[in-house]
Formats: sequence, C-alpha cells, structure tokens
Amino acid sequence: MSIEKQKLIESIEGLPEELVIQLLDYMEYIKFNYIAKEAPDNLIIKDKKDLINKLEKGIESTENGEVYSLEDVYEEVKKI
Repeated sequence: MSIEKQKLIESIEGLPEELVIQLLDYMEYIKFNYIAKEAPDNLIIKDKKDLINKLEKGIESTENGEVYSLEDVYEEVKKI
C-alpha cells in the first residue's frame, strides 16, 4: 500500500462517524465526476435539452429498425 493511502486510512480512522459518512459521499461524487469525464459524450446527459435530443434520436433509430440485442449492448458497454 502506498504511503498516501496509508495516511488516508489513518486520517479516516481518527474522524467521527458523521464525517466518515460525509467523506464517503464526497468520494462517490469524485468517482462519478471522473467517470463522467472519461465516458463517451453520447452516454452523458448534460441538461434537459440534451436528454430530449438523445431520446428523440433513440426513438428515430428504433423506428428505423436500428435495434440491438441485449447481448450486443452488454458487449459494447464492456468495451467502454
């Protein structure tokens, strides 16, 4: 284990339970933001207008017969 991780663990062990819970929430927030930055643009919904555009595009693709099996979708997600 790195020195930084060991220091982090020691710091966490000294905190009151309420701060540990807040710290865990913050860590989840940081991880989500990192994942969101690394994810392909078409997987991230930026705002309401972006959501509507993506839904409309999805409906249009479905109407055009551009559909995939669940297995195909899982394979694509694994690649990402």
